[in-house]
Amino acid sequence: MNKVWKDKKAICIFLAPALLLFTVIVVFPIFMSAYYSFFDWNGMTDATFVGFKNYMELFTSKSAGFPKTLGNAFLLAALSVFIQLPVSLFLAIVLAKGVKGEKFFVALFFTPVLISTVVIGQLWMKIYNPEYGVVNTILRNLGLDNLTRVWLGEKSTALIAVFIPILWQYVGYHMLLLYAGIKSISKELTESAKIDGANGWQAARYITIPLLKPVIQVCAIFAVTGSLKAFDMIYVLTNGGPAHASEVPSTLMVSMIFGRNRYGFGSSIAIFIIFICFFFAILIKKAFSIGGKQYE
Repeated sequence: MNKVWKDKKAICIFLAPALLLFTVIVVFPIFMSAYYSFFDWNGMTDATFVGFKNYMELFTSKSAGFPKTLGNAFLLAALSVFIQLPVSLFLAIVLAKGVKGEKFFVALFFTPVLISTVVIGQLWMKIYNPEYGVVNTILRNLGLDNLTRVWLGEKSTALIAVFIPILWQYVGYHMLLLYAGIKSISKELTESAKIDGANGWQAARYITIPLLKPVIQVCAIFAVTGSLKAFDMIYVLTNGGPAHASEVPSTLMVSMIFGRNRYGFGSSIAIFIIFICFFFAILIKKAFSIGGKQYE
């Protein structure tokens, strides 16, 4: 085994297929998007070089509405960090205590992650249906007919109505990561804390959560970057409507490229999404490293 690792040729041979695949699927498309973002191109005729005009149009054009879509994405990211992650952490702590049916509940909460987003989108379309949907049916049974809405069809409710299924679907994903992290913590630490008089939640606050910081950091990065590039659920439920009320950068990008044949402008949106995902990933990592030093 040591001889293999010392042999640079063997390392290169084994890494070559993965590197080639990664280059073709990820790196090459990114560079192509970056290249076309400097052109005005409809996908068919000759491209015209426009420099940074597409990037400037992102924030100056009222018709494109990119700043609003960015605000929607930031709102989803905030909801993911301050609602989705705390719920996931709570569930992970409760289940890791060894409740009855622990494995069953872990699998149950993780199930939505395994189901196709299209299927989940269709399910929530039925839940939000103004005629027979669960939400409006419950409101009518409670005598709150004035609160019933066309949840996915009104500008005032479409955005939050789309975000709820996204938050719900990935609670189990983060819960599983945090649950695995808690299970990897030595039980001797929590048992010692209980001997010293700490109750379960005190042990979780002062021992479990601090030791979970590396996992929480990963979950925070996944939650924020996933929110900034969210697409599939929004596309299934509203396609960014009504009147762009639930539009996010990814749906706007698809609309520009495939709906309006503005490949250059759509490519600039794609590059900007990549940039802000990297930016926030680095920012979160930096914030956790500063917090870790303060904790030490």
